[in-house]
Amino acid sequence: MTYVVADPCVKCKYTDCVAVCPVDCFYEGKNSLAINPDECIDCGACEPECPTTAIFEESELPAKWSVYTEINAVVTGVKSADAADTSAWPDHLKAQLGSVETWPNITEQKPAMAGADDAAKEGDKLKDLTLEPGG
Repeated sequence: MTYVVADPCVKCKYTDCVAVCPVDCFYEGKNSLAINPDECIDCGACEPECPTTAIFEESELPAKWSVYTEINAVVTGVKSADAADTSAWPDHLKAQLGSVETWPNITEQKPAMAGADDAAKEGDKLKDLTLEPGG
């Protein structure tokens, strides 16, 4: 089993989780983070460090955020856009699939996004997610 970064991370990008990851399996998008499921060793060190409760063991991921399992796999390069089940993805993400690039690996803690504290209080942020790489 692996861990998945889900909806609460969007528009926040707190990186407390990155600082404790022993295998450097986090990847950075423009407005979110993702975990590479092939690199994650299921240690769970990252989960309690997330101030927005955005990280879940895959088996405990709330159903309303199940789409994030495939998103994490695609943006970390584990699955190609063609191989991923994108049927539940919103249209704005499907439109980005033709140009999706693997996000860069992030290994050190960085400041959160501007406005992260306010964004952390928002819900249903999938509409705001972009597949653009960060850095």
